Amino acid sequence: MTKTMTAIWLEESGIRLRRDLAVPEPPPGETLVRVLLAGICRTDLELVRGYYPWIGVLGHEFVGIVERGPEDLLGRRVVGEINAVCRQCVTCRAGRPTHCERRTVLGIIGRDGAFAHYLTLPVENLHLVPDSVSDEAATFVEPLAAALEVGEQVSVRPSERVLVVGDGKLGQLVARVLALSGIDLAVLGRHPRKLEMLERLGIPTLLPDAVVEARYDLVVECAGNDSGFATALDAVRPRGTLVMKSTYAGRLTLDASRIVVDEITVVGSRCGPFAPALRLLSEGRVAVDELIDQRYPLERGLEAFAAAETKGTLKVLIAPDGAPEA
Repeated sequence: MTKTMTAIWLEESGIRLRRDLAVPEPPPGETLVRVLLAGICRTDLELVRGYYPWIGVLGHEFVGIVERGPEDLLGRRVVGEINAVCRQCVTCRAGRPTHCERRTVLGIIGRDGAFAHYLTLPVENLHLVPDSVSDEAATFVEPLAAALEVGEQVSVRPSERVLVVGDGKLGQLVARVLALSGIDLAVLGRHPRKLEMLERLGIPTLLPDAVVEARYDLVVECAGNDSGFATALDAVRPRGTLVMKSTYAGRLTLDASRIVVDEITVVGSRCGPFAPALRLLSEGRVAVDELIDQRYPLERGLEAFAAAETKGTLKVLIAPDGAPEA
């Protein structure tokens, strides 16, 4: 008899708990991973709001154990890159596989995600988790890699002034990564508890009314709302760079003439490198435990989403509990 599993299912901009989904069968070249923990991120929340017309299981930040796949991976803890690519299209051959024309994206496009007992991913997407990294910390590998992508895309000199707009989950990680390079960094946010976390790490913080317009060489927008974007744009100096990390369900209103007249470079930024993210966690160079606010069993997944939507909340984790029923 086919085994079934529980999962958080998105359809018509609403989520529900399904207990009737078949445990996925990994195709050739892929693995079956039993999910240990998965984290709710802003993209998950934006998907529920209609960011992308996805119908299926949500979730892409996870740690799990390989139950079917190559012998050297069986029973090993892994995290996984979310883009499954063809390696054959024009974009892949040009060295841009994360924009593969035929890609599926875990929990986002064409591939059921991590808020379930099991998921499947290609072998090439998996990275072994060092013993020194806890399950909880491992759920941060994907967003930490996204934070590292800023440095992959933009070269910042030590003398330049950098501002991160947003003190939420992603803003916290971007700031912690950028601080490692010793640059002139500040974080703008609205939540005292979150700003205190950064200040304890020696990262200067600002409230919105303290920003000096057009002062910063690089601004990284992590606020995820119109006012945050407007603040970020105001803070960039002429010929400065604005990196956009947030995903939006709606459309942004922006002053395009400002971008043209001030010759501002706008950079979109999403997925990043997993290997260095794992190294940072393994070496203890980026601490993430304090960013976890709550943990829920999968059966209370809808409560977990409600908690993640609560203003001021940082990371909410979901733990699939129990084995699938035969």
